[in-house]
Amino acid sequence: MGLLCCAVARALGAAKVIAIDINEERLAFAHKYAATHVFRSRRESAEDSAARLIGECELGVGADVAIDASGAEPCIQTSIHALRTGGTYVQGGMGKADITFPIGAVCAKELNVKGSFRYGPGDYKLAVELLAKGKVGVKELISGHVPFREAERAFEDVKAAKGIKIIIDGPE
Repeated sequence: MGLLCCAVARALGAAKVIAIDINEERLAFAHKYAATHVFRSRRESAEDSAARLIGECELGVGADVAIDASGAEPCIQTSIHALRTGGTYVQGGMGKADITFPIGAVCAKELNVKGSFRYGPGDYKLAVELLAKGKVGVKELISGHVPFREAERAFEDVKAAKGIKIIIDGPE
């Protein structure tokens, strides 16, 4: 989902799109696929991670928009801290139902916070248009195929961060 968010942001005119991950291979793919910049996350406070992100990716006073596609609490917190005053935060990924949320930063920065659940009016049409015009590609996301009888292997590979999207072919 995060990769597609990057691709759509680029297709809709975002000048700087930063993909964040802990996995170097995924970051390399993201940079080749759609991101203009990549940032490797590491175990540190959300505030320190956000400050490092702002500095390394030359964001000045912070990002205009942050979309969290992971649902992971540290990622959500870092996203909030990386935004500029008046920025927009979008929660795209589903994580735990309840988390520690930096509401103080949200209020102090007067952030716009938006939730997301699947899709809204016009999204399907826009997706088809982006694909048809070649502004977003999806074939590049397919990193492998496995026969239906080996479907469990596909799930194991994804869990182990091997590849991007694995197609399960079949059943015969």
